[in-house]
Amino acid sequence: LSFNSPIAIMTVTVRTRKFIRNPLLQRKQFVVDVLHPDRANVPKSELQDMIAKTYKVTDKSLISLFGFRNKFGGGKSTGFCLIYDSAESAKKYEPKYRLVRNGFVEKKETSRKQIKEAKNRKKKDSRNWAPNCQSQGQKSSKRRIVGV
Repeated sequence: LSFNSPIAIMTVTVRTRKFIRNPLLQRKQFVVDVLHPDRANVPKSELQDMIAKTYKVTDKSLISLFGFRNKFGGGKSTGFCLIYDSAESAKKYEPKYRLVRNGFVEKKETSRKQIKEAKNRKKKDSRNWAPNCQSQGQKSSKRRIVGV
């Protein structure tokens, strides 16, 4: 496929390989090779448009693009693409950070300190799950009588 970029008259070619239809995860998955000799790189939004036209996808948010790496010397990038059958399957199987990127979920803004404190509270609670258990490292309450 060759597409002319609306920004300038630069050609971008998109090739797909290793195409797999994955019915268990309700998606199509494949490797995307992007040839862009006159550009540094191609935005994922532009690639989403091209792939949506090629695979006749109506909702572009069902297309997840990630893992793109430029080849040494430029002109070619390779990444991975997932096209989900429905929004429900995308929400079920995609990791949260990619759902945030695709606009399915809003990112919760919390500070780093709050995250660490919550993690440590959770660790503290899990350590005290059996307070009377000897295996938890507590000393025995029985005392030995020495030399009567």
